Amino acid sequence: MPIRKLLVANRGEIAVRVIRAARDLGIATVQVHSDADAEMLAVRIADEAVNIGPPQAAKSYLDTQAILKAAKDTRADAIHPGYGFLSENGSFATAVADAGLIFVGPSGDTINLMGDKAAARVQAAKAGVPTVPGSDGVISDMDEAARLAAEIGFPVMIKAAAGGGGRGIRIAENAEEFRKLAPQASSEAKAAFGDGGIYIEKVIEKARHIEVQILADGIDAIHCWERECSLQRRRQKVWEEAPSTALDPDTREKLCTSAADLARSVGYKGAGTVEYLFDDATGDFYFIEMNTRIQVEHPVTEMITGLDLVGEMIRIAAGEPLRFTQADIAARGHSIEVRLNAEDPANNFMPFPGMISGLDIPTGPGVRFDHMLYHGYGVPPFYDSLLGKLIVHGENREAALTRLGRALAELRIDGLTTTAALFEALLTADDVRSNMVHTKWLEPWLEANTDTIAKLQLTEGDTAA
Repeated sequence: MPIRKLLVANRGEIAVRVIRAARDLGIATVQVHSDADAEMLAVRIADEAVNIGPPQAAKSYLDTQAILKAAKDTRADAIHPGYGFLSENGSFATAVADAGLIFVGPSGDTINLMGDKAAARVQAAKAGVPTVPGSDGVISDMDEAARLAAEIGFPVMIKAAAGGGGRGIRIAENAEEFRKLAPQASSEAKAAFGDGGIYIEKVIEKARHIEVQILADGIDAIHCWERECSLQRRRQKVWEEAPSTALDPDTREKLCTSAADLARSVGYKGAGTVEYLFDDATGDFYFIEMNTRIQVEHPVTEMITGLDLVGEMIRIAAGEPLRFTQADIAARGHSIEVRLNAEDPANNFMPFPGMISGLDIPTGPGVRFDHMLYHGYGVPPFYDSLLGKLIVHGENREAALTRLGRALAELRIDGLTTTAALFEALLTADDVRSNMVHTKWLEPWLEANTDTIAKLQLTEGDTAA
C-alpha cells in the first residue's frame, strides 16, 4: 500500500476513529492539534502529534498551510479530513494533491461539483435521480426568484448553495416572507461559507430524511443501504438508524440504486452519502444533497453490513479498486445511533464543557461507543460539543431499542451535563417506538417534554461540576 503514514486533519471522536482504521491497515498516524487539544485522546493514541496553532479553528484546523507543513515535516503520505472543518473544501483537497500527497476522499473538482447544492441538483437530474421541485440553479434575480417561488407553491425552502449544518436556510410561507428571508439566507451563507448563492425548493410537509451510504473507486460505485435521520433539532441530526422501517423493498431498491448511479455519473471516489427527502404520504423520494465525506452516523451502516467504511476509504485513496460487488453488501438486523453532546437538553441545549471526573462505558453484545473521552479529560469550549456516539445493534428494531435503553442505563459521564437524558426520554415516546416521526417532529416534542428530560437528569444524579 502506497500509504505508509496518514495525517489526520481533524479532532475529537472522528480523529480517534480514523487512527484506529489506519492502524488496522498497518499505517502509521500523525495527529494534528490546536493548543486546546494537546491532551485529547487522538493525540495520545497517534504515533506522532503536531501542534498547528491556537484554539481558534481558523488558525489551526482550517489552516491549510499549517496542515500541509505538518504533513511535510512528518513525511506523511496522505491526509484524512474526517468530517467538518476542511473535509468538503475542494480547494483543500486540490492543495493536498498539488503537494504530492494523497487526499482520502474525492477530488477537489468532485467536491466542488457535489458540494454546490444547486449544481448537485442539476447533476442528480441528469443521472435520473428525482429532485424536489425548485430552481434549476443558483438564484441571482430576486424578482425572478419570487415569481418562481409562487409558481412552485408556498411554503418554499431557501437554501445556501454551499455549506451545510442547517445554516443559510429559511422557510417562506408566502411571497412577503420570501422577499424578507431570501436576503437573510444569502447573507448568512456568505458569512458562514464565503458564498452567498441560494436556491429554492418546495417544502415537503412531514418528510422523512433518508440517506444512502455509497462507496466508489472512480469507476464503479455501490451502495451500502440506507439510514434514516428524521429526528432532528434545528436541522441537526440527533438520532440515526439503519435500515429505515418506512421503506418497502421496491422503494428501498430504487432509492439506493439511484444513489450509486449518481456517484457513478460523476466518477466519485471514496465514501459519500446521498441524502433524500421521503414523502410518507405519496411514497416518493427526492434528492436534496450529497455529502462528499464520511458522515457522523456512518457506524450504523457498519453495524448492519459488517464493513469498515473508514478503512475502505483509505484503501480506495491508496488506489485499490472496490473490493465488493453490490451483491456482497447484505444488511443484517437493525442499528441505532444517538449523539452524546456536552449540552443540557433541559436548558435549551446550552453547551456544557468541563472535566470528565468519572466514566463508565457500556459494553456487551451489540454495543459500540465511538468517543473521545477518558477520566480527567477536559472538554474544551471552542469546538462542536459532540463527545461521542452510542451505537447499538439488534436482530430487529425492537431489539435495538431495548439494547439502547440498556446501554444508556450503563453509560456514566461525570463532570458535565450531556444529552443522555434526552434519549432516555425519547425511548418512552410512542411515535419513536413505532417510528412514526418526520423531520419536524422533534422540536414540538421537546417543548412539551423538557420537564420530563429534567426529571430524568435529576434521577441520574447531578454530576456536573
